[in-house]
Amino acid sequence: MSQTGKGSLTACEAAHFSDTATGATIHRLTGHSSISHPSYFLQRSFLPGDRSLIFVSYRAGCPQLFEAAFPDGPIRQLTEGSAIHPFSPAQHPGGESIVFTRGASIWEVRRDSLAERCITDFPGAQIGECSMISDGEWLTAAVRRGPESGLVVGRFDGSLWRFLPFSRTVIHPQFHPLEPEWIEFAGDPAPRMHRIRRDGSGLECLHENDNQEFVVHETFLGETGDLVFTIWPRALCRMDWTTRQIRMIAQFNAWHITPNHAGTQVLCDTNHPDLGLHVLDVASGQGRLICHSESSNRGTQWRTSRYALEQDFAAARGARATEILSWMEMDNDTVYGPQWSHPHPSWSNDECKICFASDRTGTA
Repeated sequence: MSQTGKGSLTACEAAHFSDTATGATIHRLTGHSSISHPSYFLQRSFLPGDRSLIFVSYRAGCPQLFEAAFPDGPIRQLTEGSAIHPFSPAQHPGGESIVFTRGASIWEVRRDSLAERCITDFPGAQIGECSMISDGEWLTAAVRRGPESGLVVGRFDGSLWRFLPFSRTVIHPQFHPLEPEWIEFAGDPAPRMHRIRRDGSGLECLHENDNQEFVVHETFLGETGDLVFTIWPRALCRMDWTTRQIRMIAQFNAWHITPNHAGTQVLCDTNHPDLGLHVLDVASGQGRLICHSESSNRGTQWRTSRYALEQDFAAARGARATEILSWMEMDNDTVYGPQWSHPHPSWSNDECKICFASDRTGTA
């Protein structure tokens, strides 16, 4: 049995094979029988230099943060104790430390010493995935505190933290890459895309979609400053940040999307049908297949072209329907599916490799 505990090392679990469709080399980095998955689609898993990457694993009994050498080498445990939010880790610039959430708190762990520091704490809250500006000075995260929803924002050094309320569940808050005083976030379910300044001013809806226009997985189109998003399952679209003009990039069932730094290409997974992992050219809309993920891609809502309604959650979970947060649905086979069953591809730093999750063996 593998040892667990902060700093413990596990022997290399890597295996290597070729994709049957494209011949691309696939490196399986984890072989443990527990769930393992890389960072969420909004974050990169590869560390600087692309010789190692971070991932979350349940092998210690609850979700904890690990680091694996790439393409071969040992696996090191970075956190222990109370469970971390399994889709919250984000690298601080330079990769020397990782930021993550644990319950009502946001934490930093140093990769060299494995020392942990509580950055901020909001007692009684549930905090979701983290995001930060390019220099790492400011952080933001989705939050629910009792009946209140919103986001929290503050400095990496622990100062100037505040709660910014919103009328509905908040997911996926992200700083604008060129105008970092702005945070874009999703109001779940619709209308979806909003923005707010980090001082709490300027709240506005960017696009008045209704429940029948299933906008998902919006993010910034690299360093262009524009937004890119999916109208599920029909199209990949781009929004001009200044004019709000929307244009279609491609008629394609792009699912979780992640642009390259230049904003010229978008990496995505697919579902219903699962066509594999693709890279789409933003200018032409043309795509190419990278490989097949062979993930189970669970979640009944992805068979539809609308957001889940209260009755959808009620059918899945009964009386707990009103307690659900979209960004917390990672352990239950509900309408949006256990998130570890989705590929969530992301680029390496040199953008010559991609990282994704797959439960093709029965375990992610």
